[in-house]
Amino acid sequence: MSEFLAAMRSKSIAVIIVAAGKGERANAHTAPDPKQYRPLGGVPTLTRTVGAFLAVPEITSVVAVIHPDHADRYAALNLVDDRLLPPVIGGDNRQASVLAGLKALAPARPDLVLIQDAARPFATPKLISDVITALARYDGALPTLAVTDTIKRSSDGTQIAATEDRQQLFAAQTPQGFRFGQIFSAHMRAATIRRQFTDDAEIAEWAGLGVAMVKGDPNNLKLTYPGDFARAERILSGDHVMETRIGTGYDVHSFEPGDHIWLGGVRIAHKARLNGHSDSDVALHALTDAIYGAIGAGDIGVHFPPSDMQWKGAASTIFLKHAGGLVAKAQGRIVNLDVTIVCEEPKIAPHAPAMRAVIAETLGIAPARVAIKATTSEKLGFVGRQEGIVAMASASIEVPRVD
Repeated sequence: MSEFLAAMRSKSIAVIIVAAGKGERANAHTAPDPKQYRPLGGVPTLTRTVGAFLAVPEITSVVAVIHPDHADRYAALNLVDDRLLPPVIGGDNRQASVLAGLKALAPARPDLVLIQDAARPFATPKLISDVITALARYDGALPTLAVTDTIKRSSDGTQIAATEDRQQLFAAQTPQGFRFGQIFSAHMRAATIRRQFTDDAEIAEWAGLGVAMVKGDPNNLKLTYPGDFARAERILSGDHVMETRIGTGYDVHSFEPGDHIWLGGVRIAHKARLNGHSDSDVALHALTDAIYGAIGAGDIGVHFPPSDMQWKGAASTIFLKHAGGLVAKAQGRIVNLDVTIVCEEPKIAPHAPAMRAVIAETLGIAPARVAIKATTSEKLGFVGRQEGIVAMASASIEVPRVD
């Protein structure tokens, strides 16, 4: 790691996430979303891929290259980070999309650039740092895995023509890293010829650049077919990869004159309203704090201070989505959420299904992972006197194990 830090001193490192495909092979006509937007462990795949690079402090900028029809899908991810640049519209193929990303980065002229497939959500900090470190000595670098199967060559797909020497064969992965000026120039030249290259390392090789291999990661799989998602879910749930964290949240708001309240993201008619800086959604505040607590990220006041007037009257779903984004950035997943609301009025049960739906949609998880319960205080205390509402919440989150 010290070698990595020394090599990266004063370097600007940009990342291009190639997400402009339709991902049709992965869906098999059963999933409504392109594979890069399909939930993986309750979190969109593209969110996980972007988060993997934003989790590396040495990365200075990240740009996603998206399909022209996916602008709304990308915006719905609500990705927030100062290093995240506006998305770029891709081309008709991967090569054209990468070039679009390189052109978008050209004004900033980063020292290095990493090019990553959106459908590879499991790039680890070590894998990323290994690729970057290799760029201190080579023009380009990529992770690879030795081929273990015997490889046969056939010109017609029916009869074997030859058997390859597998000791000389390696399967390529991403991220593939390069010195920015060199790969940009190579891509510009490649765009002028009638040839499609399979990846950026091949373009670099064609341009005469020296490309090194670093050790790949078997879990750094590319999601291509439906079965790949099943394997990815197993990777996420494996005890050797993830550990469970539990967070709790508690909030209380008093009543003031008004005609409605917000609870669980649902507007409910009432004889009073809840007093507070935002929309005072006591249920979502408790739940947001529970999620923050599970990943050790402070509380709402840290991220959205009440002294900041931009949050005056703000919808609390903004806070909840931010907490969910931090879970994704940490490569985690939400297992289940449990909210208890304590009040005499209004009645919560009729609104619980709508609350579950709002919370699930905000966080990109299944409603079955959300529980909403309610009780009264049996007329005791300030809740019993109908002076306010209390909410308590717990969140179970799986995150990569820290040894």
